[in-house]
Amino acid sequence: MQSQRLKMMILSALFCAIISVCAQLSISFLPMVPFTMQNFAIALTVIILGQRYGTLAVLLYILLGVIGVPVFAQFKTGASVLVGPTGGYLIGYIVAAFVMGMMLKRDTITVIRAFLANVVGLAIIYALGVAQLKLVAHLTWNKAIAVGMTPFIAPDLLKIALASYVGVLVIRRLKAAGLMPSHSQSKTDHTA
Repeated sequence: MQSQRLKMMILSALFCAIISVCAQLSISFLPMVPFTMQNFAIALTVIILGQRYGTLAVLLYILLGVIGVPVFAQFKTGASVLVGPTGGYLIGYIVAAFVMGMMLKRDTITVIRAFLANVVGLAIIYALGVAQLKLVAHLTWNKAIAVGMTPFIAPDLLKIALASYVGVLVIRRLKAAGLMPSHSQSKTDHTA
């Protein structure tokens, strides 16, 4: 049991690093919100690690950025990012990870189930992200949605579809290698 927890904590740290790297894979074609691979990384993290350890990985990522490690998109860092135009998306990652993990831990994960949970997570990320963008940048709701959500919907749906497929495949491989406990071993520590 202790060995499995250690493995899952190591995987949480690894996925925190994956989220950090994916945040740097960004294109800034809009003035306030860059296009990144973070949604892919968040989706993959929660599918593979589940609610507890997936949320832990996301929290660790946010904590690293707040204390000064340049892990946020475009190597940004500090607490000021959390209260800036894109901070709502970062906060949304935490809430989304928790909710997605809750949706996925009850039954055996399939690609469809993972995708649907990720759609819910994406809606949470957009809701919090667009709301903070509107408030901080003093935009109308229409402008905030146009700048902070509309251009990202199609690419984000593709990213979470890919993450759903890859995540389910990775879970199967990790279980086969004995690196992740099965659902019957621990129902609360990870996604099965």
